[in-house]
Amino acid sequence: MRRKDRLVADSGELAGYLDSADACRLAFAVAGEPYIVTLNFGYEWEGDYPVLFFHCAKQGRKLDMMRLNPRVCFQIDTGHELMAEGPFCDWGMRFSSIVGYGLLGEVPDEEGRKKGLDLIVRHFGGDSRGQFSNGLFHATTVLCLQVTEMTGKRKM
Repeated sequence: MRRKDRLVADSGELAGYLDSADACRLAFAVAGEPYIVTLNFGYEWEGDYPVLFFHCAKQGRKLDMMRLNPRVCFQIDTGHELMAEGPFCDWGMRFSSIVGYGLLGEVPDEEGRKKGLDLIVRHFGGDSRGQFSNGLFHATTVLCLQVTEMTGKRKM
């Protein structure tokens, strides 16, 4: 990171960024073709990094690309506030963000899929208690991102 004064390494502060974010962007790359998609997410902390969970349909471009290259980049940002002081060139934006990398895969077992969906629901303030419509549950793919590295950044 070029601006070391904006680096955030504290896992508690990074968890706060994840807690306040309502979307995560996943970036894929296959055969020189980039693709980015914005998804709702849930997470839990395991060891040094979070494990992120997403849901999607049973087929689509992100799944096709993930199967060809499961290594992805992710990004979240939160706490945006315009700092409109002085001449336009001096304006700026307050923010907090995380950029990281990891391996994305499908959660194959029913209990793991319920856990991932529960974490997503909880992230948005709900409590599913593992109760999901059978039809929708079986039509939903749950993805798990095992984060291998990440960096937090903030501008106050």
